[in-house]
Amino acid sequence: MGVHHHHGLGQSGADARTTRVLIVSLILTVLFVVFEAVAGFRAHSLALLSDAGHNFTDAFALLLAALGIYWQSRPGDHEKTYGYQRAGVLAAFVNALSLVILAMALFYESYDRLVHTQAVDISVMMVVAGIAMVLNLGIAWALSGHGRHEHDLNIRAAWLHMAGDAASSAAIIIGALAIRYTGWQAIDPILSVVIGIAIVWSGWGIMRDSLNILLEALPKGMRLSEVTGELARVAGVIDVHDLHIWNLGSESRALSCHVLIDDMPPSESESILRRINQLLCDRFAIRHATIQFEHVKCALAETHCTALHAHVDHE
Repeated sequence: MGVHHHHGLGQSGADARTTRVLIVSLILTVLFVVFEAVAGFRAHSLALLSDAGHNFTDAFALLLAALGIYWQSRPGDHEKTYGYQRAGVLAAFVNALSLVILAMALFYESYDRLVHTQAVDISVMMVVAGIAMVLNLGIAWALSGHGRHEHDLNIRAAWLHMAGDAASSAAIIIGALAIRYTGWQAIDPILSVVIGIAIVWSGWGIMRDSLNILLEALPKGMRLSEVTGELARVAGVIDVHDLHIWNLGSESRALSCHVLIDDMPPSESESILRRINQLLCDRFAIRHATIQFEHVKCALAETHCTALHAHVDHE
């Protein structure tokens, strides 16, 4: 017995709005990167140049996020039967990896600047960093619409890029004030190190979460024993085994398992299947489930017995 419902994902209204925000933000960020890089060279500020580099990865992150939304909204086909939901996860992983690579470059440049200290133009640092902070806070606020950055790993990666760069800009302003009143030029490369550490900190969580999804690990915050226990309490279920749960994308989960029930015709077991899938949907937000029924009579028999298969995909 098989029941299967499948709908093409398509790009929702929220996806279209987010894509527009990403494209506008990308254009503004690229323009600002050029401006900040020129200002950083003129002011001899490694912190500004580091921030320009961070903003460049922001632009890359926004581009990947937009591509991720486009690809993950495409429906499945004969080859990609699950669709392209993991495109957004892959984009998030590449984004996070780019953050870590950038941080390594910042650490090297900061060490060189600590050895060979240069005077910086404090006024330029403060003005440019102030503009950067306003720009990045505005983009981060736009990306946080409807709280999507809390659930979609792809958008979360882009949001972290922007929020982290806003924090870096604030640190540059504070550092410029410290240099003005103390005259200690080493503050500039030290700030670059702090920015690098913040970049690694923000990128590591995204890398870990995206790798878990790509490796089909248990979804974050879920316990296998809890799901097994809840399924075992469903009326008509005797035992649950071979349970597997994984993420199809940032927000969608899938499950497969074997369920032992009494020997009965398919018309009677249908009600058990409905209760199982209702539980999975309501309690664990699992809308794509493959359930294999096994009968007590089959399980106890010494000869091979063909199991009853049921596949349900709720959208």
